[in-house]
Amino acid sequence: MMRWTHAVMLAAAVLAVGCSSSGKKELPPAELTKFSEEVHLDKQWSRSIGEGQGETWNQLELASDGDSLFAADIEGLVVAMNRETGKVLWEQELDKPVSGGVGAGYGLVLVGTLKGQVIALDSATGEVKWQAPVGSEVLSAPANNGDVVVVQTQDDHVFGLDAATGERRWSYESTPAVLTLRGTSAPVVTNRLAVAGLSSGKVVALDIQRGIPVWEQRVAMAKGRSELERMVDIDGGLLLSGGTLYVVTYQGQLAALDLQSGRPLWQRDASSYVGVAAGFGNVYVSEASGTVEGIDERSTSALWSNDALARRQLSSPVAFSSNVAVGDLEGYLHLLSQVDGRFVGRERVDSDGLRARPLVVGDWLYAYGNSGKLVAYTLR
Repeated sequence: MMRWTHAVMLAAAVLAVGCSSSGKKELPPAELTKFSEEVHLDKQWSRSIGEGQGETWNQLELASDGDSLFAADIEGLVVAMNRETGKVLWEQELDKPVSGGVGAGYGLVLVGTLKGQVIALDSATGEVKWQAPVGSEVLSAPANNGDVVVVQTQDDHVFGLDAATGERRWSYESTPAVLTLRGTSAPVVTNRLAVAGLSSGKVVALDIQRGIPVWEQRVAMAKGRSELERMVDIDGGLLLSGGTLYVVTYQGQLAALDLQSGRPLWQRDASSYVGVAAGFGNVYVSEASGTVEGIDERSTSALWSNDALARRQLSSPVAFSSNVAVGDLEGYLHLLSQVDGRFVGRERVDSDGLRARPLVVGDWLYAYGNSGKLVAYTLR
């Protein structure tokens, strides 16, 4: 069934910049405030990745495996680079509109397309190893445990594919919400489970060999009279830390769940469509409003809250050294202290914006801008 993906893409943009249902004039993004920089981002290398994210609200993310870094653009260009030098190892032109990716590991590089396909490339050569149909557009990176590739589609279906051949092993169907934001969270996989966040505000854990539900947990309940008010999508990436799964919904809750049972460990009100990060015993969330919060994962109390980036359409945060890094619609990468949330550094990466979550590997941070500009940074 066709769903209102393009209309909802526009709705997401409107909601992100703070348009209210009361008819009040839309407020502009907050102006950036000045501060004394305490840390500096040193650019190590940069390059352009084709057409970048495109114009359809994609969030094509970077992936790494060993010394290699992988990126894709909306037109189907997939590039492998040495992550410390930026040297191109291989390029593959798929000539298909890529909308979900990149996933990497166990010798595979994985992307999904707007045409409802999953494509697996050899991580060493870029050779296409297999292609598999999944029926609907793929808007997040496929995940892989070396045996099973797990992919979620826009219509809340989850598929388990054979990692060697792409043959379908199982599928799980869920009824999606009537109206949703454009996007899905990327599945999380272990040797036993495939975990997915759904547009209904539920998280489901499936047996990774058979696709049978092991547990389901509702994180948020739809509230309000209109379908817009009732959206509780889980679009941001799920975060697995030890045995705890962190998940945040739009217009709903931030929750910590026990991975094995799905039992809620704690919950608190939140609204985000981009996901969470963890570090220093805290959880960090970019709210849909533009507020960034640091939350003590033991007490669930907010340690700090920074609202200076209001309505700036923030990316998912990442922990980087002792900082939290987050991108915005004007392409700035902001560094906030993990201790108290104050600004400690800022760098403009791409004037077209930073929608995709930055990638942190050790002491390196990689930012992939909307226009296709990819920059590698270290801290000074």
